[in-house]
Amino acid sequence: MATRETISTDKAPKAIGAYSQAVRTGNTVYISGQIPLDPTTQDIAAGDIRAHIHRVFQNLQAVAEAAGGGLDDIVKLTVYLVDLGNFQVVNEVMAEYFNKPYPARAAIGVASLPKGVGVEMEAIMAL
Repeated sequence: MATRETISTDKAPKAIGAYSQAVRTGNTVYISGQIPLDPTTQDIAAGDIRAHIHRVFQNLQAVAEAAGGGLDDIVKLTVYLVDLGNFQVVNEVMAEYFNKPYPARAAIGVASLPKGVGVEMEAIMAL
């Protein structure tokens, strides 16, 4: 059986359920879905969808760094949006956090997300 290491940081929101912020096995890190929670308050970040997308990327970055990497080590990003009309905003904000070559990505429209937020993202990182 492959060894698994749990990754945790107080610079990202605490897990609100039976899961880990991330799990590392070998050189691969699986980062759990991040929503726009402020890690200091565990409340939804203030602002519009753009501000929420920024917060999600900041949360992903904090977990990636806790695992020994960074956003540019992400090879697969999955974006969940309640309103696919916000897809362009994701592209604009994502370009502020990632360098080329960009990770593979899927954007999925969903009916709802935890705590009523409009965006959630999960990632796979290779170290």
